[in-house]
Amino acid sequence: MKKIIIGIMGPGEGATPLDVDHGYQLGQLIAESGWVLLTGGRNRGVMEAANQGAKLAKGLTLGILPNGDSQGMSEAVDIAIFTNLGQARNTINVLSSDVIIACGMGAGTASEIALAIKQNKCVILLNQNLESQSFFKSLAPKRVFIVNSPESAIQTVKDCLAKLIDKIT
Repeated sequence: MKKIIIGIMGPGEGATPLDVDHGYQLGQLIAESGWVLLTGGRNRGVMEAANQGAKLAKGLTLGILPNGDSQGMSEAVDIAIFTNLGQARNTINVLSSDVIIACGMGAGTASEIALAIKQNKCVILLNQNLESQSFFKSLAPKRVFIVNSPESAIQTVKDCLAKLIDKIT
């Protein structure tokens, strides 16, 4: 049976301390749920925090890297996919994830959210940016969910996965 893959998308250099804290907690909670964590694989910001949180909880981490080698890769990535695609790797991040959690906001994260909406994916927004929340919710009101904590994000992931399973069966 296919493993469930939860993608955490979030800023690297532009991550706030709250984004980093939430990313770490999300990584832990994803691992504790028995899911695979997918990130952009870099050793910065939300990506690094989520990978470190998942590793603490003995989880499996998958990093989709923008370059063709391990430069800038998080040491907490178990499986590295070197794409040499730069930001175009965002499509791989989205297509490979069953559910997307956007933790924080930046241009790269916004592009991943938009791609996820185009692919009819469930998108969970965990950020403080009211403008982005309003914009993305307006694009897909039934598939974009706004949450205020890592715990509520995980509960929303469970709800989204239950809907996916209902569609399959």
